[in-house]
Amino acid sequence: MRIGVPSETKTLEGRVALVPAAAGDLVNRGHEVWVQAGAGLRSGFGDEAYARLGVKIAPDAAALYEKGQLIVKVKEPVEGDLALLRPDHLLFCYLHLAPLPALTRRLLDIGLTAIAFETVALDDGALPLLAPMSVIAGRIAVQVGTHYLHQPLGGKGKLLGGLPSTERGRVVVFGAGAAGGASAALAAAGGANVVVFEKRDDRRERMMRLGNNVTALYPYDEVVAREVAGADLVVGAVLVTGAVAPHVVTRGMMQAMEDGSVLVDIAIDQGGCFESSRPTTWEAPTYVDAGVTHFCVTNMPGAVPQTASQAICAAILPWVVTLASGRWRDDPALLRGINVDAGRLVHPALQSMKL
Repeated sequence: MRIGVPSETKTLEGRVALVPAAAGDLVNRGHEVWVQAGAGLRSGFGDEAYARLGVKIAPDAAALYEKGQLIVKVKEPVEGDLALLRPDHLLFCYLHLAPLPALTRRLLDIGLTAIAFETVALDDGALPLLAPMSVIAGRIAVQVGTHYLHQPLGGKGKLLGGLPSTERGRVVVFGAGAAGGASAALAAAGGANVVVFEKRDDRRERMMRLGNNVTALYPYDEVVAREVAGADLVVGAVLVTGAVAPHVVTRGMMQAMEDGSVLVDIAIDQGGCFESSRPTTWEAPTYVDAGVTHFCVTNMPGAVPQTASQAICAAILPWVVTLASGRWRDDPALLRGINVDAGRLVHPALQSMKL
């Protein structure tokens, strides 16, 4: 099969879907792999690293999409990509369609088949292609949250870990999956007092084992409101596979926070889990609402493309191999990942979308 890897065009997105070693493995399996010129540069991989392994270099996006049958990229297609996609393309990438009806309509009109990384699901419900980026986003959430608490950036001037004779910072995390768990672990390791809200018993138990400065609670409305009001940093990491994220922090709860506090919404790809959230980019990552800094970047792992590209490639390569074999419809996990199939909207979480 001819596999195409285009350059990412989302604002300041630095990742590449296939690193040279992975592309070379596909070549060794008999596939023809095309990479757009310069696609790997921001991740530290020059064209020569691909060419040395038998990968073909397409001079531009038009040539890349013309050559490819299976298009493997990181983020959802934007306008330039959409103009080049064809009905015979099989698209494999992060899509996050639930909050994007206009993009969904475009993909349906094109008539292609699109499988979303974030909805490829194992029999136990695990999301193997979402997990590594969720861990990275979870860590970045605490890093940027710590940064924006600095007074010169508009923060309240709080050092999360505290010192002897000072208060520790207070961090609230919603969700204890891959992203929320990573946020809680990093915040706890830095010395903050951490409260994690999670509905699942097993995940609450896992969070409690992070340390004596971590408390895991069920998200009762009254308790959530109390903890959010007193928090320095709130991280949202809730997920309903393929669906719009539920709002776990209302505008009223946010307005009760002290000026200079920070909200980081990892769930913004799925519409956001704070009522006051709206998407931002790495070019303009924050805005202030009611005195609270909001960080709602929709491609958080794109800021660390060397690490993220290696991690995502290791996760997706076995599935790319299956897709390229032509027998992928025999794989239940990939079938669950289909969002759009030859012009039809098929994922259950998207069936209620208003297009």
